[in-house]
This record gives sequence, C-alpha cells and structure tokens, in this order.
Amino acid sequence: MQTGRMRTELVSEPGDPDRPNEDFASVGLPASGQGGALVVLDGVTPPRTGTGCLHSVPWFTARLGGALTELTVSLPDVPLTEVLAEAISRTAESHAGSCDLSHPRTPQATVVLARWSPASVDYLVLSDSVLLAESPAGAVTPLLDERLSLLPRSALATDALVDATVRNKEGGFFTAAADPSVAARAVTGSLPRGQVRALLALTDGAARWVERFAQGDWSDCLALVRKEGPQALVDRVRDLERNGAEGTVPGRGKRHDDATAVYVEL
Repeated sequence: MQTGRMRTELVSEPGDPDRPNEDFASVGLPASGQGGALVVLDGVTPPRTGTGCLHSVPWFTARLGGALTELTVSLPDVPLTEVLAEAISRTAESHAGSCDLSHPRTPQATVVLARWSPASVDYLVLSDSVLLAESPAGAVTPLLDERLSLLPRSALATDALVDATVRNKEGGFFTAAADPSVAARAVTGSLPRGQVRALLALTDGAARWVERFAQGDWSDCLALVRKEGPQALVDRVRDLERNGAEGTVPGRGKRHDDATAVYVEL
C-alpha cells in the first residue's frame, strides 16, 4: 500500500498450509501521518508434551501482536521496552486464570518492533528474528539479538535440555512469554530518522535465505526485497526448501517454517 511517499509491503505464509501460521505482522500508521510502527512476532512452536496452556500459539501471537500494534502507535513517547512489558502483561492477564503461565513452554514468541517519528527510528529485537535498517546511501545495518545463535549446538540438543538450561535464562536466550521483565533483556536502540530510508523485518523462516541457505548477505536480501518485494524473498526460500538445499547448517530446524517479511520505506 502507499501512504503519501511511504511504501509498505507485508507477506506472511505458513510453513505448512495444513497448519496455522504462528507468525504475526502488522504496520501501524497514525492518523497524524507523522510516524508509524511495525510489529513482527515469530511464535515458538510448542512441543508435543504440552505447554500448560489451553490456548494455541496463534492465539497468543494474535493477542500479543494486537496489543503491541495498539501500544506502539498510541503511546509514541513510551520506550519500546515498556510497551513490550505492558503488552506481555496484558496478554498474560487474559489467560492467567485458566493456564499455567509458569510452564517453560507457555506460549511465547520472538519480537521485532520498530517505531519512527520525524526525529528518530526506535527499535527492539528479542530472540532470533531480524531487523535491517538501510541508510540513504544504501548501507544496511543488521539489528540482531544474537544470543541464541551464539549458543553451542550441544546446548540445543533436545527440547528438555533447552527448557531446563537456556530458555529465558541468564546465559541463554529470551523470548516474550508471560513475564514482562523479559522486555528489559531485549536489544534496543534509536537511530536518527535521517539515517534510515528503509526497514526490513524478518522472522527466521524468511531470514534463512541468508542465514541457512547463504544466497547472499543482508544487503543482498534487502536489495532483493526493494526490487521485487517480500513475496519474492519468501518464494525463493520455498524453492530452496522444496529442492532440498541443505544450506550452511544441515538439518537445522524445520524443512518448511512460517515465513514473514515486512518492508517499509520511510
């Protein structure tokens, strides 16, 4: 869609057409026309052993994402860490009476938030989704939370080991679940608005074009989306998956994952 001179494009596809998409994506453009925000969540697929919750991951990401969309737009002066904490609290309150929110696999998600005003672009990244910022000169800066990728493979051998030792634990990695204090663990920052001409947010299912299949670097990825749109990126990932490309990390993750990309030219 076009809003003034702003270009925004969004695509989100399930990895399996027979399963609900656990990702969430939105773009909010205030009526003032003076800024905007994007939200991207990648819901963590639950184990077969259960989560202690009556609700599905898509139920959780819809509610957390809806709260974040509202709060990033309606509270433009509130820091994004506080916005995330409030959205987590609001979502937790909606099912605390029926579910065990202390369970390590209570529904949860990675988070990317970006909010721009005439003066600045604020961002927040929690876990392994990706935010790319492009400068007017074309330089692309990846804004990443690298804690999960830096863990040794041995620490991620089984769900039980991950839950017991590294999930939402110091020295491990963090996701948005039911504890609002996790918001303080996010990677955050602010860039002058004049230094950002475009943003691209990706869940890891779309980011695997770079991270798993090594088809290019982050600059190549953004250039592809700028030229052909986010659907082209997801289509290329699906082609690689269908053709059995092993990528740089053989056997890592699902063969087909939910894939979401949000592109905004400011």
